[in-house]
Amino acid sequence: MQIAKVIVDIASSNIDKIFDYILDEPLAVGQRVLVPFGNRKIEGYIISIVSESSLDESKLKHIIAPLDPGAVITTEQLSLAEFMKNRFYVGYADCIRLFLPPELRSGKVSDVFKTIIKPKNVTEIKAYGETLKKNATAVRGLIEFLVDNFNGVEQSFLNKKFGNTPLKRLKELDLIDIDYLHVNRIPYNDEITTKKEVILTPLQQKAVDTILSDTNGKYLIHGITGSGKTEVYMNVIKSVLNQGKSAMVLVPEISLTPQVLMNFRARFGEQVALLHSGLSAGERFDEWKRILSGDAKIVIGARSAVFCPITNLGVIIIDEEHDSSYFSESHPRYVTSMVAENRAKYNNCMLILGSATPSLVSYSKALNGEYKLVEMLERVNGQTLPAINIIDMGREVRLGNNGIFSNALQVELEKCIKAGNQAILFINRRGFASFVQCRECGWVAKCPDCDVSLSLHKEENVLKCHYCGNKFRVFNECPECHSDNIKYGSIGTERVVEEIHKLFPDVKVLRLDNDVTKTKDAHKNILAKFRAKEAQILVGTQMVAKGHDFPSVTLVGILETDLALYQSSYLATEKTFALVTQVAGRAGRADKNGVVILQSYSPNHYVYQMAKNYDYLAFFKKEINIRQVTKFPPFSVIVRILLTSEENNLAIQALKVYYNNVLSLKDKYPNAFIYLNKMKSPLSRIMKKYRYQIIMRLEPEFEQKVVNELFNIDRENKQKNVQSFIEVNALDLR
Repeated sequence: MQIAKVIVDIASSNIDKIFDYILDEPLAVGQRVLVPFGNRKIEGYIISIVSESSLDESKLKHIIAPLDPGAVITTEQLSLAEFMKNRFYVGYADCIRLFLPPELRSGKVSDVFKTIIKPKNVTEIKAYGETLKKNATAVRGLIEFLVDNFNGVEQSFLNKKFGNTPLKRLKELDLIDIDYLHVNRIPYNDEITTKKEVILTPLQQKAVDTILSDTNGKYLIHGITGSGKTEVYMNVIKSVLNQGKSAMVLVPEISLTPQVLMNFRARFGEQVALLHSGLSAGERFDEWKRILSGDAKIVIGARSAVFCPITNLGVIIIDEEHDSSYFSESHPRYVTSMVAENRAKYNNCMLILGSATPSLVSYSKALNGEYKLVEMLERVNGQTLPAINIIDMGREVRLGNNGIFSNALQVELEKCIKAGNQAILFINRRGFASFVQCRECGWVAKCPDCDVSLSLHKEENVLKCHYCGNKFRVFNECPECHSDNIKYGSIGTERVVEEIHKLFPDVKVLRLDNDVTKTKDAHKNILAKFRAKEAQILVGTQMVAKGHDFPSVTLVGILETDLALYQSSYLATEKTFALVTQVAGRAGRADKNGVVILQSYSPNHYVYQMAKNYDYLAFFKKEINIRQVTKFPPFSVIVRILLTSEENNLAIQALKVYYNNVLSLKDKYPNAFIYLNKMKSPLSRIMKKYRYQIIMRLEPEFEQKVVNELFNIDRENKQKNVQSFIEVNALDLR
C-alpha cells in the first residue's frame, strides 16, 4: 500500500498540517489531487509518498482523483515551502498558493487550442469538387482554397471566408482532417524584435569576468544609472544558457517588465517568459506552463516571479535591489532576497543584486565579504551624470513665487521644449490634492473606514481614500460650518499636469501613476507613447523613477521629496537619497547632457547635498554611523506585532495579553531587547479595523531565538475577531 502525504488547500493555522491518504493509482510528488476532507471534496497537493502511515489504515481515506496529468509543484518548490514555513512562519497552503497561478487553483483557466482544417486526400477532394453544380460556389471555393493550402488552415478563418455550411458538408463526407493545435498566449508577442549583441565597455567586461569567476557566488553590483548593468546581466545569462542552465531576472516595478522583456526577447527570443500580476489569466497560465515544462529558460518578473517553477537555475538577478517593493508587507509576508538566496543555495548558482543606490544592509554585507562587490561607476556613453540644481522653495516664496514650479524649472522646461527634447516631472503623490480642509473651522475630509484624509481627484471629481479605495462626492461647502472657504492640501500628479497646461497650453503631457495604470498594458502604452515622442513631458510618481531609458529626456524636475525625507521612519533618508539619485538618472542617458531641478524647502539637508554629488559612499558612511549609534538595522532587528480588529476593545485586550507575554520573554532574554513598547499604530484605523502594535528592537544574534518564541506566543494567544501579524524589519511601521 502506498500513502500520499497531502497538504490541503485551506489557509488556516488550525489545518496547516500534513494529512495521509491512500493511493489507488501511481501519482507523482507535487501533483494536484482531489481529496475528501470532512464532508467536502477539496484540492490538495502531494508532498511525498511513503509505504506506511502512523495512523490506523481503517481511518485513512482514499484520494478521489488527480487534477492534472503530472506534477505542478517542483521538488525545489517543496523544499522552498519548508524554508518559508520555518523562516517566515508561512503556512504550507499559503506557500503553495504562491507557487501556482490563482486561476489554476480555481479552475477558471485552461489551455487554448486552434482548430486546423486540411484535406484528407488532395486527389479525392478535388475529384469531389469536379462533381459539384455550377451554383455551389462556396463549397468549390473552399475546396480550391484547401487544395492550395493543403498543410492546414485555421477553422475560424475558413468560417469567416466561406461560411459554416460548406465546411460542415466536407466534414460529413469525411474529406477533411481536423487537428487541434495548442496556442500559447504570449504577452507582448506582437512586439518581438531582434537585437545585436553589443560590444561591452572594459568596465562591463570586467564586471562579467568577475562574476563568472565564481559561478556560485553572491554579488552586489553597485552601478550608477546608465552604467550598463543590463548588458552585464545579459552576458552572464548567455554564459549560463551555454552551460544548459536557466536564469531568473526580477525587477521592482510592473511598469519596467515590458521594457526589460523586450530587451531580453530581442537577445534570447522565445526562451524568455514573463510573470507578473498585470498579465491576463490566460497569459499568466501559459507562461507558467512554459516555465514548468522547461520550454522557457529565462524568467523575467516582479517580486512574485521568485516562486516560479523554473529548474536548474544558473543565476538569479535582482535588479534595483534596494527597492521596497521586494518586501511583501501583506499576507503572506516574505523578503524576496531571502527567498532568492535560498533558491541560489539549492541550485548552487550565482545570486546577483544590482542597484545604483544599494540598500545600506546590502552594501554592509558587501563590505563585510558576505557579497562580492562589483562597482560600475561610469556611464557607458561616456557622459557625465546630469547636474542636479537644488532650488530653495522657501526663497521662491519670499520672492513672490507661490506656484508649484520654481522660476529655474520654468526656464529649463521652456528650453527643453524649444529644443524638441523631453522632460520628466516627478512628484510622489497621485491625485490633485492630498487633503481637503475648511479654512474656517479646520474640518478635514477623512475616510470613515480609515484614519486618513481623503485625496481630491479632480479628473474623476471624487474624494478618494488611497488605503481602502472608498470614493465620495466633492463638496462645495464645509459639512460642519457650511463655509465655502475650502483649502486644498499638498499637490499631486493631476495638479502638476493642470499647471503645465496653463504654462504650455500646446505641449502634450502624459501622466503615469496608479490612477491611470489600472487596466492591462496601461503602463506599457503610456511609456511607449512617451518613447515615441507623442508627448514632451511625462508626469509621474515613483513609477517614472526606476530603470527607464528615454534617449530624448534631457530634463528631470523633482517637485517634492521633503515629505519622504521627514517621514517617521529610520529609512527616510535612505529612501530619499535613492529616490533622488534614481529619478535624476533618467536624464542625459544618450548623447545629450541632462539637467535636474530639485525643489525643496530644506535645500541644505545632507541627503540632498550628497545626492547632488551622487556621492553614495559619503552617504553610506554617514548613515551607517548614525544607525550604529542609534542601534537601528543592520545593528538591530526591528520586530512588530500588529493587532487589528473591527472592535476597538477586542484589539486593546489582545494588545495587553500579547504585551504581557513579550515582557515575560524580555525577562527570559534580558540582553536581547534594545527597545520594547506598545502603542496605537500611527494609522490607527484602516478598512474599518482598529490597529495597535508592539514594537521591539533586538540584538541581531538573538533574532531567531526570540522571533521563534514570539510566534509561539502568537499561536497560543490567537483571539476570535482579532487578526495578528508578526513582521521582521518591516519597511512601513505605520
